[in-house]
Amino acid sequence: MKRAIAFLVRDFYIELSYRFSFLLQLVQVFIGVFMFYFISRLLGPAAASRLQAYGGDYFAFVIIGMALSSYFGIGLASFAQTLREAQTTGTLEAMLMTPTRVSTVIIGSALWTYAFTTLRVFLYLGVGTLLGLSLVHANLGLAVLTLAVSIVTFSAIGILAASFIMVLKRGDPITGLVGVGTSLIAGVYYPVEVLPQPLQVLAQFVPVTYALHALRLALLQGASWREVAPDLLALAGFALVLVPLSLYAFRLAVNRARVDGSLTHF
Repeated sequence: MKRAIAFLVRDFYIELSYRFSFLLQLVQVFIGVFMFYFISRLLGPAAASRLQAYGGDYFAFVIIGMALSSYFGIGLASFAQTLREAQTTGTLEAMLMTPTRVSTVIIGSALWTYAFTTLRVFLYLGVGTLLGLSLVHANLGLAVLTLAVSIVTFSAIGILAASFIMVLKRGDPITGLVGVGTSLIAGVYYPVEVLPQPLQVLAQFVPVTYALHALRLALLQGASWREVAPDLLALAGFALVLVPLSLYAFRLAVNRARVDGSLTHF
């Protein structure tokens, strides 16, 4: 825990040294919310028939999609990005030479990113509420549980991406493909049901699909635990498979880099 807090404090001070960048990231939240607010006004009642399961409001539907996709994007990219920065600044080898576990190094390095993303998500929901987003029927306990399981699953995918960075040094074949593909088929900006049947089938193999469905039902419809149980079980299944697999893959990648002497190469 002390090491994890040390990572968090370190990254917080680094972020404070780039105040203008910090503010611009917050401004992007407002721009995104207002953009989809006006799009929802353009669509009007036309979108309601496709969104009955979520209350019929496209603005509420897409705001939650944007909020969760923020966590997915961070989970997918933050570990690889942190690893890349540690390689280029020369701190990676020093950290891995300490008694700290490899899992602590990679998870601790992403703590600040998740903390900042949580602030952005609160901004998404707060600004959305001012513009008409209603969460009066939300099942908050269920929403928090869904979010927690989702973050664990997304992080595992990100650690796999970092493993490729460790071995290949330049880019990785996971981040771009998974990020774009998820935005296309998982229901971030539109319901999965509007997709062609083959893409709907493919969406069932993407964790974000289940996370979005459960989170929207919990926040917009006040769904019960039983109603979202299939989605939570699916997410838990992804997590049980991906978490040990990703940590094992990263450990193998680090060991290979140590053996061939490319740990600090980039």
